[in-house]
Amino acid sequence: MSFINKALEKAKSLHHKTVEPQLPTGQELPQAPFPDLEEMAGFGETQGEIHYTYTRKIAVSMEMLRQNRLIVNGSDKTLLEAYKLLRTHVLHRTKKEHRNTLMFTGPLPNEGKSLTAINLAIAISQKVGQTVLLVDGDLRNPSIHRYLDLPSGPGLMDFLISGYPIADSLVHPEGLANLVVLPAGSATHDSAELLSSPRMLDLVRELKHFYPDRYVLFDLPPLLYADSLAFAPLVDGIILVVESGKTPREEIAHAMDLLKEFPVLGFVLNKIDTMPMSYDYYPKYYRDQDSQKPLTLPWQK
Repeated sequence: MSFINKALEKAKSLHHKTVEPQLPTGQELPQAPFPDLEEMAGFGETQGEIHYTYTRKIAVSMEMLRQNRLIVNGSDKTLLEAYKLLRTHVLHRTKKEHRNTLMFTGPLPNEGKSLTAINLAIAISQKVGQTVLLVDGDLRNPSIHRYLDLPSGPGLMDFLISGYPIADSLVHPEGLANLVVLPAGSATHDSAELLSSPRMLDLVRELKHFYPDRYVLFDLPPLLYADSLAFAPLVDGIILVVESGKTPREEIAHAMDLLKEFPVLGFVLNKIDTMPMSYDYYPKYYRDQDSQKPLTLPWQK
């Protein structure tokens, strides 16, 4: 039974327990509203803002998110525009072919892959009619919950190890419409084995096909570890994040060689110095695999 169907069965069980008070003979039990499967799994309608009923909602500080360099109201306009353009290119490359499961990694640690994944998830969720599930698959060094100022709790690792219900781990950060987060849970050094396990394969397949219009973004460890290579066969596209002026060319070439059999969409050249945007200036954002032009994002410390 799939994790979504298990969530539904759990909801049924809770429903029956809730609506079984003793009533006078001959009086019918009241019909409590049954939870919608989409809401139970954290997935609502894609038109307009979702109103989450069963997914855990966490209030987050917009000021804290801005300090963490996330693209929320009041963030740097240059950064906002950069991610909107990145969003446009990613959607153009993936939407028509229904490539909705994307993975973020990089050649080396500390190149900004997690922050890039979160901000692109926010940018996609801000597009009308689009929803996003952001999954922290960096089981070695989980960070998405810290960027989003979410409390620690169960997550992906708990599902992979013990079958802990995914629906109970999903979180909606209030104020970030149409975005649901699946945290990593506790860190582990057995992440490569867990990420390539049959249970992980089933989860990715179900997330992809249950709601084909939803984007599912996975943040994975850098290619320094085996995790990303183990997980690469499961996704529709891979985005590599490299740091301007720091990531050596040979490391980028090595990363491309490692991923040559997998669907690499391109690079995000991160932490670059840019002048204020104007009609006369716009950085090069998109790397077509033939032109070798990198995607670039403004400086992120």
